[in-house]
Amino acid sequence: MKVKQLLWIILGSLLGIFVSAQNHSNKASGLQERLIRIDYNQVKGTFNTMYKECVGAGRANEGLRADWEQQLATVKKACDFKYIRMHGLLDDDMGVYKEDKTGNPEYNFQYIDVLYDYLLSIGMKPFVELGFMPSALASGNQTIFWYRGNVTPPKDYNKWADLIRHLVLHFTRRYGADEVKTWYFEVWNEPNLHNGFWTGTQAEYFKLYKYTSEAIKSVNQDYRVGGPATAGAAWVPQMIDFCYKNHVPLDFISTHTYGVNQGFLDQYGNTGTVLSKDPKSVSGDIIETRKQISESPMPHLQLHYTEWSSSYTPSDPIHDSYHEAAYILAKIKQTGNAANSRSYWTFTDIFEEAGPRFRPFHGGFGLMNYEGIKKPAFYAYDYLNKLGKTELADKDSSSWACRNDKGDIQVLFWDYTYTLPDSTNDQQYYIRKLPSKPAGKVKVELTDVPEGSYALEIYKVGYHVNDAYTTYLEMGKPSQLTRQEVVAIKEIDDGSPGLKEIVNVSADGTFSQELNMRQNDVYLITLNKVN
Repeated sequence: MKVKQLLWIILGSLLGIFVSAQNHSNKASGLQERLIRIDYNQVKGTFNTMYKECVGAGRANEGLRADWEQQLATVKKACDFKYIRMHGLLDDDMGVYKEDKTGNPEYNFQYIDVLYDYLLSIGMKPFVELGFMPSALASGNQTIFWYRGNVTPPKDYNKWADLIRHLVLHFTRRYGADEVKTWYFEVWNEPNLHNGFWTGTQAEYFKLYKYTSEAIKSVNQDYRVGGPATAGAAWVPQMIDFCYKNHVPLDFISTHTYGVNQGFLDQYGNTGTVLSKDPKSVSGDIIETRKQISESPMPHLQLHYTEWSSSYTPSDPIHDSYHEAAYILAKIKQTGNAANSRSYWTFTDIFEEAGPRFRPFHGGFGLMNYEGIKKPAFYAYDYLNKLGKTELADKDSSSWACRNDKGDIQVLFWDYTYTLPDSTNDQQYYIRKLPSKPAGKVKVELTDVPEGSYALEIYKVGYHVNDAYTTYLEMGKPSQLTRQEVVAIKEIDDGSPGLKEIVNVSADGTFSQELNMRQNDVYLITLNKVN
């Protein structure tokens, strides 16, 4: 019997005593009792799944690794992301471009083919980020990151446009125009970070965009192209204004947002990032960008946030913490339908901007660490993917209720509490064990449920529950994990339901469940009809 199963058996035997004691504690401490009341027949509409339209990855060359591919298949199966976006498609390590002795271009797309063939084989599509600059085409030597992506403008814009046109023609011949019409082509990455991702000016980026978008459209007018892929939701009105006035193709706006204060491009985590206290961080940027589009001369443009997370450094321990799961859900809920997609950065810690990482948990962006251990953030998206297509009316601000075509019911709810102390940064706080405090009792009450038997399952993420980082800390925080330790963490924090039982809903159509919430807990309750 697994350790986790034994713990749940012990917990179940103590549940009645625990609930009674906790109820008394709630009343004594003044904690509010939260009611989530859902009518099975009160339909809000089709559930908006923009959160799983896209997910991020580090760079294209990492996608040639077997462990990267295995993790992506796992994430696809559990979370069902549709598209994936990554840097470095045109980097030298992808072997795309060189010139002969007389300066004539030579193209080679075999590594891209291996990568894209794999993506399509598992039911995903590329959100094609066009960058960085092949060194043979670059106007300078400035690079970024351990893998040295060149961030200078092209030495010859016509040669750049020819490269893009040949690449898109290659995609069309290999995959067919109907398939490529479903892709997105995004020009560059965060060009507003001067001397970071782009050494040129804004005007030079707009020139790059013009040449790129026109090259794509020269292959097929129906192919979708957009930008400016900026950091911090920048340049959106200027981008639209430039394209509108100069008749430059623009099908969508893309930009990025993160939820921390101070510093930019902090790949080593040396700045000391601080999670923002602002309740509108991340979501406020997305809503404001939608407003900028709607008030522009091109009000119907799609909006894609092609990077977002709590923090923009791959050395921020909040990414590993159980707090991240509730944070993700809170920020998605706040955004509503403002974006067409928002791509979580990233699906895996196999991510080498700062070079190969030396510890199994180092604050990496990923939903999984580099050994395939699922973090709490993974389960946030896993639980979202378990929700049915029909959203039910729900007045609670931190939950969703849905049902699927079979009539099964799902209620996902959480507590998001900001706990970072003043004058403390993420690297000091989230790096240690953080026991959670009580947040009151939650009662989920369903009405008008069809009579019958249902398989009840309750899933949870929180401190010590599907909390791989705390498990790792309690192992003594080894600098490297043995195979046995990896297996042990995966088994303890495997995401299986904590409670499974058959319940009967009588003719009055009511079902209720009371649970004790702690700060930054996430719960998923599912009721599946039993034939």
